[in-house]
Amino acid sequence: MQRGSNGAQAQLRSCAAAARRLPASSARVPETGANSAANRKRMTRDRDTWKGRRALSDGTSPKHPNIGRFSSKLDEQFIDNFGEPFVTFRVMDEHGGVLDPSLEPDVTQEDAVAMYRTMVQLNVMDSILYEAQRQGRLSFYMTNYGEEATHVGSASVLSNDDVIYGQYREAGVLLWRGFTVQQCIDQCVGNVDASCKGRMMPVHYGSRALNFHTISSPLATQLPQAAGAAYALKTQGRDACVVCYFGDGAASEGDFHGALNFAATLECPVIFFCRNNGYAISTPIREQYRGDGIAARGVSYNIKTARCDGNDTWAVHHVMKKAREIAVRDKVPVLVEAMTYRGGHHSTSDDASRYRGTDELNSWTLSNNPLARMRLFVEKKTWWNQEMETEARAEARRVVLESLEAAEGKKWLKVEDLFQDVYDQVPQHLQEQQVLPMSPHLRASRMRASLARLPCASVAGDGVAVICSIHVCRWSGS
Repeated sequence: MQRGSNGAQAQLRSCAAAARRLPASSARVPETGANSAANRKRMTRDRDTWKGRRALSDGTSPKHPNIGRFSSKLDEQFIDNFGEPFVTFRVMDEHGGVLDPSLEPDVTQEDAVAMYRTMVQLNVMDSILYEAQRQGRLSFYMTNYGEEATHVGSASVLSNDDVIYGQYREAGVLLWRGFTVQQCIDQCVGNVDASCKGRMMPVHYGSRALNFHTISSPLATQLPQAAGAAYALKTQGRDACVVCYFGDGAASEGDFHGALNFAATLECPVIFFCRNNGYAISTPIREQYRGDGIAARGVSYNIKTARCDGNDTWAVHHVMKKAREIAVRDKVPVLVEAMTYRGGHHSTSDDASRYRGTDELNSWTLSNNPLARMRLFVEKKTWWNQEMETEARAEARRVVLESLEAAEGKKWLKVEDLFQDVYDQVPQHLQEQQVLPMSPHLRASRMRASLARLPCASVAGDGVAVICSIHVCRWSGS
């Protein structure tokens, strides 16, 4: 403290000395001795310094743009929250009833039923493909249990011109936009009709026709890409926006902050849609962050932000409709946080029972299930009944099983296809590799993969033993 006081006193003495050196009048003084040109230049500098210090004291100087007001009260500092938590927007109660008549969804019976059917189709597809992975028919899968409302509620207000960046749990968005169950399963199997030509993990969907960018495995990479794509839409003058889906875990990545900062400063028409489902794989949100969810971060970047009940289809629908209106009209970013719950394992590589109990899971499944709430809504409107439910689930099951059988019967892509869709002009060194005969180990790998698909086949060492009721043979790979 003493050190600081001495510094302040010295500063005051310096200012006083500078004031004494100021000329008393504007009369010309002979340039001799202390009034030489060099000395006059020094006095001018001292005068400007003094004026600057005086301006700071009378409040007329420019202020930092982030200074709202000054205060001498120390107890107003060191805040750790913005006051009240974000209010969560809701339209339906847990029994499918609309809480405020003014929020009655402005949709037709046909649209409401189509939305619910899409949710049912997604739910049935998840159940069958999860079991198919357990049977060894798929290498990997991720279910969407508990988050169906975030998919259909948001996708139902978007235009086909809007560009979508997904994470890996938005299959319902694609189904609503027209991606078929067959296309989903072709991608998961990785056959010749797969949208990614067998080069991506299962559930990493993409569709150029539907403006849905292919999903990437690295977490949060789609966020800054979405900000850039939105900036491109803005410069092109298009009446469309970008929608970027991500989870609460992705919001802990550095790409999240970079994306929001770019979008805010460049005023990009992008909707950042966060599915806050309570877990980043096995890490619960209570161990992941201490702030008021993800919504508070949007406000910190001066981004218009909303929080809604992610298990309420119509709450998501209303919020996304308004968010899109703001993004397209004002050409600015919007952040939407949908509070939901991941009803299944993170993936088929995860066992959620190791970090959460069945009581927690059952409480969400039974009391706040998005499928149940949407079904109750359409039933209250007399647009749905038990007979329609049974028929819809049976039809959905038939479509999935037939698509899975068809996908498994399709051909695999050739090894030579690896050269395609990488470069616009294939480099010389790759052209040379293309004309070379396939190396023995690649021929062996292809043969092993083909034989391993036969019934009762087992892979051993560098060959495949094929055992069936008709014959026994061994292929050595030569």
